[in-house]
Amino acid sequence: MQLPPEWIAELESLLALAQQSPEIVAAAAAAVVAVVAGVAALVRRRRRAPAAEAAAEAAPERAREVAPTPEERAARSRAAEPARAAGAAPPAPRPGAPPAALPPAPSAAAPTPPPAAASVAPEPALPPPAPAPPEIAPLPPVVPPPAPVPAAETAAAPAAPEPPPAPAPPRPRSLRDRLARTRDALVGRLEDLLGGRRVDGAVLEDLELLLFGADLGVKTAEGLLDGVRRKAGGADAAGVRAVLRDEILARLRRVEVPAAKRALEPAARPHVILVLGVNGSGKTTTIGKLAARYTAAGKKVILGAGDTFRAAAIEQLQAWGARAGCEVIAGKPGGDPSAVAFDTLKAAVARGADVAIVDTAGRLQTKAPLIEELKKIVRVIDREVPGAPHESLLVLDANTGQNAISQARIFTEAARVTALALTKLDGTAKGGVIVGLADELGIPVKYVGVGEGIEDLRDFAAEDFVRALFGEDGGEA
Repeated sequence: MQLPPEWIAELESLLALAQQSPEIVAAAAAAVVAVVAGVAALVRRRRRAPAAEAAAEAAPERAREVAPTPEERAARSRAAEPARAAGAAPPAPRPGAPPAALPPAPSAAAPTPPPAAASVAPEPALPPPAPAPPEIAPLPPVVPPPAPVPAAETAAAPAAPEPPPAPAPPRPRSLRDRLARTRDALVGRLEDLLGGRRVDGAVLEDLELLLFGADLGVKTAEGLLDGVRRKAGGADAAGVRAVLRDEILARLRRVEVPAAKRALEPAARPHVILVLGVNGSGKTTTIGKLAARYTAAGKKVILGAGDTFRAAAIEQLQAWGARAGCEVIAGKPGGDPSAVAFDTLKAAVARGADVAIVDTAGRLQTKAPLIEELKKIVRVIDREVPGAPHESLLVLDANTGQNAISQARIFTEAARVTALALTKLDGTAKGGVIVGLADELGIPVKYVGVGEGIEDLRDFAAEDFVRALFGEDGGEA
């Protein structure tokens, strides 16, 4: 190994001084030993640096070396004894061990030992360099696990349960049920009267009393009794029942409105309906139900609140108009009903209405001034819409019995009554008056009222009515 020139120069100067001054020989020897030890350490570090760096980069865990065993320490000590005896530097520490402390320099006052031999102790053998660490294969790239898929994507959310179907509207009660009271008053009493008897003079007398008490009217009761005498003489209860049924059906068929004319297809436009009746007959309610029927058929309807005398009559009709979805023309309470009729027809023509229904005050047939007012309304309507009113509907309360026949006669004098509507048949035992009205006046019966619902205003059909009256199956309207 070649020393640096400056170090060689330093050694030469030290040797020269040793020859001139024996006192400094010990110090020079110590300096030489220190220089040689430093050179050896520098060489070892240069040889060890590349391998240490590679080992540190490849496997940091190998940088820390295991401490030597006691046997290794004893072997190293034996190997270092010749060097120590010759004044050489101790062996270099193992990599990672703390550096050994240098021996202290001898004091100037200490006795100077004899000079050592001029020969320099041989440099101790350096440990072989550490083997290169084995090449470590690169680790495979870390692939992150797939993100969990939300449950909403893996499986479709269960469909919301379908709402339960809306309950079907209640089926209207049959006409047979609605006429139960009238049936009991007429047909039921007839069964009790006849029993197992056959028709004779005594049976005819009892039957006459029964018919007069059923609110059929005098003329109608006599006509039915005469039919039993002629067709059922000596017959039993079933024979009498059959004769009465046929006689009543024949009378009601004469006033039945043909099916073609029951259709809600007015010939004129606007089709004007004038509604008549006394207070409490169900007139305003009938107007509301009739308006609802026309509206449901797709017709445009306008109502005229011509009953300006009765308290709350205007508000009641407005409530029905809102329920049926049609416009209501109204005046002031106590105002002129003819003016309301005029405004109603003007509005119906201007708005292209299909039907105009005009209400009137509930006039008592005994008050002549009110009947005259009704005649005035008819004239105003005819002037605004020639040929109107196309219908004059008289509403009668079945609860009034034979008094309904008297009312119909008076109203026919003030206006041309074209049809009847018999109301409240579901709550009375006097429904037989419809037979008397048909027999005595011959006015067509267009509607029967058998309840409060809109569907309870029904078209009158003679066959259905008679079946319901006699408790037979199929008595529907």
